Amino acid sequence: MPTYKGLLARGAGAGAVAGLLAGLVGVLVVEPPIRAALAVERARPVEPGAGHGHEELFSRGTQVVGGVLAAVVVGVAVGALFATAYAGSRRWLPTKPPFVRAVALSAAAFGAAALLPAVKYPANPPAVGDPGTVEYRTVLYLGLIAAGLLVALGAGHLASRLGRLSPPVRATAVAVAAVAAVVVLLVVFPATPDAVPPDLPGAVLWEFRLASLAETATLWLGLGVVFGLLVDPATRRARVSAG
Repeated sequence: MPTYKGLLARGAGAGAVAGLLAGLVGVLVVEPPIRAALAVERARPVEPGAGHGHEELFSRGTQVVGGVLAAVVVGVAVGALFATAYAGSRRWLPTKPPFVRAVALSAAAFGAAALLPAVKYPANPPAVGDPGTVEYRTVLYLGLIAAGLLVALGAGHLASRLGRLSPPVRATAVAVAAVAAVVVLLVVFPATPDAVPPDLPGAVLWEFRLASLAETATLWLGLGVVFGLLVDPATRRARVSAG
């Protein structure tokens, strides 16, 4: 198996590629509903004392380019964390090839860090949300991500503890425990404080939410696939050299 330094380099590289792909999805898929929501926001009357209203410090084109660059930077950071998690995940799937383990780990991370919070706190376009509740909503969102990651870690630990059981029984027990924990989280965490304004078309809202989820899925699953493609051959070469 490659050294931790080698895994870290491959994780950062895979994260950069996945971040670029996610940024392109953001430009091609997420940007249209954002522009539609911004049009709704600009059409609203300016409240007295609100200054010039909807002026932007940077043009929309500059914001889009900055968003792609930010996605690459985030991808590199996430890739480094992913490589660290991969290095410690060998005991969860010891018999699986490195590529399968990488994709499985990225799918679990997507479910815990993206799909779970998207179910409870779905993404909203610019025309939705009270600026006064940003901090509260951020705490709820990050808290649910942290709780989801703990569920994923617990599921992996449970799978390793049930190693003596047959694979179907072990998989069923882990799945039931994980689903029960997710249901508890969805019930315990409070609802989002912001309501959707009536002037925003429902089609724009759901197009944005699905597009945002597609962008996040591209980041996580792309990271797992690219990382697996980089690590699998290196692991095989290391085994041949050791042999």
